[in-house]
Order: sequence, then C-alpha cells, then structure tokens
Amino acid sequence: MKILFFAGALRKDSCNKKFVREAMRLVEAKDGHQTEFLDLKYYPMLPYDGDIESASGVPETTVKLGAKIREADALIVSTPEYNGSIPGILKNVIDWLSREKQVSLTGKPLLLLGASPGALGAVRSLWHTRQPFEVLGVHVFPGMMGLSNAYNAFDEQGRLKEEKTTQQLQKLIDQFLDYLK
Repeated sequence: MKILFFAGALRKDSCNKKFVREAMRLVEAKDGHQTEFLDLKYYPMLPYDGDIESASGVPETTVKLGAKIREADALIVSTPEYNGSIPGILKNVIDWLSREKQVSLTGKPLLLLGASPGALGAVRSLWHTRQPFEVLGVHVFPGMMGLSNAYNAFDEQGRLKEEKTTQQLQKLIDQFLDYLK
C-alpha cells in the first residue's frame, strides 16, 4: 500500500512537517507500506482564480500533485491552525485540486493530524479541514490527533520527545492502517 504524507505548511522548520514525518516513520516501521513525503513548497500555486483557470487551465504544479495523489492508496496530512481555522495554503491546494477534470482526491482515505504551539493542538483547524476534503468525496478517517505545545514537542532530530504522545500517534496510525485493509 502506498501512503502519501504532507503538511499544510510551507515553513522549513514547520511543526506539522515534523509531525507528519513522525507519522511516516511509524508507518514505515510496519511491513508492506510504501511511503512518500511531499513538501508543498515544491508545488507552488497562485491563489485560486477562475480567470487564471479560464486563461491557462489548471496549473502544472496542481497537475503534478494530483498525479502523486492518484498514485497513492491513502493520505496522511498534518495541518497547522491559522486563526482558529484551515491555513490558506492548504485550502488553496484543495481548491486547485478540485478543478482537475478527474479530482485526484475523490475516494482517497485520509488521516488528519494537526500541530499547534497553542494549548488546543490545532483541533479547530482539524474540524475545518475535514469539511472541504469531505465535500470532494475524500474518506476522512473519524479519528484525528492534535498536538499542542508543538514548538516544544520535538527533539533536535525532529522526533517526538514524549513517549506517551508517540504511543497515542502509533495507536491512531494502527487504527487507520486497519481501516485501510
């Protein structure tokens, strides 16, 4: 099974990139799964604009990202929380992907994670992020995980410091992998 991982963030040292990479590491410890991490920084997209789409179609970076998603059996995405909601970069990616002739996201199983420096751990963003994915026919897994105090949650190697948090993430991943069978 091929699982694609990405974060709804661009910043190099993003907590959400670290969090989704930790999820990828835990999946890789299981047999039978092929993993790939995508950095949205390498799939730049202008803000969605119907005039751009009318003039030149869906951008090539969207087409490339859509192809990667089509090749995957499932997705694991970690989202930041910007002002209590979905970050603009992630929403823009979803909006552009929705404009594909055959929407690559439709029918894909998705596990949502979120990390935030605040006490709520991106929980509000997780609920808001589910919505556009579900509208596009993505099978969003019912369980989600928010990581609070994320600036202090990782060691120098980008690994989660707290064993309890790692165990919680592992349990959720195991449930998601069972769901995919």
